[in-house]
Amino acid sequence: MAQSTEADWVSRFADDVIAESERRAPGKTVVVASGLSPSGPIHLGNLREVMTPHLVADEIRRRGYEVRHLISWDDYDRYRKVPAGVPGVDPSWAEHIGKPLTSVPAPAGSAFPNWAEHFKAQMTEALAEMGVEYDGISQTAQYTAGAYREQILHAMRHRGDIDAILAQYRTKKAPAKASQKPVDAAELEAEEGSGAAAEDDGSSAGAGGIGYVPYKPYCADCGKDLTTVTAYDDETTELTYTCACGHGETVRLSEFNRGKLVWKVDWPMRWAYEGVVFEPSGVDHSSPGSSFQVGGEIVGPIFGGEQPIGPMYAFVGISGMAKMSSSRGGVPTPGDALKIMEPQILRWLYARRRPNQSFKIAFDQEIQRLYDEWDALQRKVDDGSVLPADAAAYGRATGTASGELARTPRPLPYRTLASVADITAGAEDQTLRILSELDPSSPLSSLDEVRPRLDRAENWISTQVPADQRTVVRSEPDTERLAALGEAERGALKLLLDGLDAHWSLDGLTTLVYAVPKVQAGLEPDAKPTPELKSAQRAFFVNLYELLVGRDTGPRLPTLLLAVGQDRARRLLGGAA
Repeated sequence: MAQSTEADWVSRFADDVIAESERRAPGKTVVVASGLSPSGPIHLGNLREVMTPHLVADEIRRRGYEVRHLISWDDYDRYRKVPAGVPGVDPSWAEHIGKPLTSVPAPAGSAFPNWAEHFKAQMTEALAEMGVEYDGISQTAQYTAGAYREQILHAMRHRGDIDAILAQYRTKKAPAKASQKPVDAAELEAEEGSGAAAEDDGSSAGAGGIGYVPYKPYCADCGKDLTTVTAYDDETTELTYTCACGHGETVRLSEFNRGKLVWKVDWPMRWAYEGVVFEPSGVDHSSPGSSFQVGGEIVGPIFGGEQPIGPMYAFVGISGMAKMSSSRGGVPTPGDALKIMEPQILRWLYARRRPNQSFKIAFDQEIQRLYDEWDALQRKVDDGSVLPADAAAYGRATGTASGELARTPRPLPYRTLASVADITAGAEDQTLRILSELDPSSPLSSLDEVRPRLDRAENWISTQVPADQRTVVRSEPDTERLAALGEAERGALKLLLDGLDAHWSLDGLTTLVYAVPKVQAGLEPDAKPTPELKSAQRAFFVNLYELLVGRDTGPRLPTLLLAVGQDRARRLLGGAA
């Protein structure tokens, strides 16, 4: 059943895709597609290649239509370079450059048989956790099984026509990289997210070649694509190639399965072969003269198909990281994000922004604000005050046509969970005690009530917060600082300690710590703050932080006090133990 969306971007694309599919093939299954190259870690920028058609396909499915979301694993692409910073990989992997990704050894210690399977597995696991349904297609399997034999022979027969189409762009100045205002310190491009990265049109035949050839054999001897086609007969399909390694042979292309079409021909061939109606592409693949545009001119005249509806999607930024591509080490993947945030949050980030809008994914302190925003949205959904477009994004984040994603039964604020995890270093008994005291009228019976959100917050603290920013509660009172306190400072601490018993809950302690400077100034506890009062509060808070954790900032004081516990707080703040 379709949800009420008032035409959010997903619904609008679903309308267009359904209409286009019915125009092309009435009553047939709607086909949408993504392409991913497992050339290295498949990053969060590449995830947009999947999430854009996934969300549209899911909306179409909710409306009762049959739909297939194809993910084409471009694992028959050539291995182009050795990515930096990948565990288990060293410069010796350079000897495999030019081989198909499925013929390159996996990183040392991997449980998978080859390079492509190693990186596919990481993405496959993340997509399953996010509830993304798809049909995966290995291009290695397709090509080596001869699935595209007729298309390859057809392209070879029409290589002159293809060359003429491509020639229109070869004489033009190469398009400048699409410019945009940076999202943050990082932008994750689809630089190597699909085969389009190569922008290969087969124009370079090499010395001794026969001119333009849209097909590249992999050498029988060295296994690489350092080959040049030196002869081809359309009638017999006999193809002769030589390789940089010195090997050469003549094969019958009608029986030969060890090679592939060059990218700018391969992509439109697959559009026609699969009947793709919707497939997005990154900024670099959508610029004038690039593979998406050229593919649109090849798909009809050569393969008798039609170009899919193809929205351009913008970059995805990562807070606080340098610009990088997926073949470089250290780039965050969907699996990395899912260690610190629940699947619903990650889905929401992609659902709430149109594909051509940039956004960032926070691995820093911003993740706490993101969760606050999500929880506020959930409250609006619950009380019926949510706007239609926000409700649509929320619905797409929390579930699919197949059902709801598993959620945290009792979603306490992420920043609170992170603070507690910071202070307790993951000690479960301490964590349960503190979280139970947040609201004594409704204590937790088990940490399972706050999982998996608690696990995500603990992972964020342990993997993303530098050690020098972690909170370490003093083991002994700072007697020197306590002795140096002035009369007003001692009075403030006494007011706090005297109120602990009556205010021992998150809300109560929040009221108490803000009220102390007000009462000291002769005001009511609920008095509105003035600039002078705010200054006094800040000085009071700094004093508490210094006495509790030895620095002038830290987790929110109410959470910190609960975590420290009443007895220890009294001792560290100069009261009775």
